[in-house]
Order: sequence, then C-alpha cells, then structure tokens
Amino acid sequence: MILTESVKGLENTSAKDFSLPGADGKTYSLADFADAKVLLVIFMCNHCPYVLAVLERLNRLSAEFKDKGVVFVGINSNDSSDYPEDSFEKMKELKIDFPYLHDESQEVATKYHAVCTPDIFVYDESRQLKYHGRIDDNWKEESEVEKQELKEALEKILNGEEIPREEQNPAMGCSIKWKR
Repeated sequence: MILTESVKGLENTSAKDFSLPGADGKTYSLADFADAKVLLVIFMCNHCPYVLAVLERLNRLSAEFKDKGVVFVGINSNDSSDYPEDSFEKMKELKIDFPYLHDESQEVATKYHAVCTPDIFVYDESRQLKYHGRIDDNWKEESEVEKQELKEALEKILNGEEIPREEQNPAMGCSIKWKR
C-alpha cells in the first residue's frame, strides 16, 4: 500500500465523459446524471483500507443529499489482474447505495487525474469542479471527526457558494493500481 494524496490545481475543470458498466448491470455515461444539481465522482475500490473506513460515511452522505439533487457515482479503476479483490465480479458484492462503475481500461481515471482511493471530485450543475478533497479530518476514526469537509462543501455548492482552495485538503489513500 502506497499512501498517495490527490492532485492539486484542478479547480474549475470540466467533468469528463465516460461510458462504463456498473455493478448493477447498467452502463452509465456522464449524460445519465444530467439532472443532478451536484455530481460527486469518487474513485474507489474494494480492498483499500482508506475506502473501507469511509464507505458507510459515503453511503450516509449519499442518502442525506439525494433529495437535494446530489448524485454520487463510484468508479473502480484498479488493475484487477494484480488485485483480484477489485474485479468487476467482486464489485457486485460491495454494499454501496450509489452506482459503482468499472473503469477497466483506466482511461477515465487518467482523464480525471485521479491518483488515489478514495479520490473525490465534486461538480456543480454546469459540471465544473468545485471541490476536490477529503471527506473529513479523520479517515480512520469517525468518532474523532471534528470537521466534515465534504458535507460542508456539498452544502456550499448547493447554495451557490465558492469553496476557497485553502479549505480543500487533499484526499489521501492507496494509490490507484495502474496496469503495467
């Protein structure tokens, strides 16, 4: 496991299109989420301890913001030939409350400049990146969280407020497992 932080300096870039199979048997593209007021794209996987530690938090946030027009989408870009626990079949076993897509070619992760799991990108209604950071200030111990940064960011975006760069701490987690 190599600890990696998300790339900085991507503010106000546009969401990139994709067409990826979901663990639910459907194929999704960016257009499938056109009605979302806010789109949260999270690069994640099945085995990363950082993802597993925050998965329930993500499920709760997804449920909390669903009626406000916020849509969560998970994307697994890990190379499953070296990491079989991240295979498409294993993705179907993970309990998440939002679409979980398979980026087998890793092209989508490359287009988004995703580097770690979890790597969170939050886009406003015009699909401009407004938040690229961590979920909160304590990935490991939820009981010790003092600042829910992702939740605050979602609220600000829904209210049309800007999120200053200095309020966006990089996400950190395992590096995406790139194909050789």
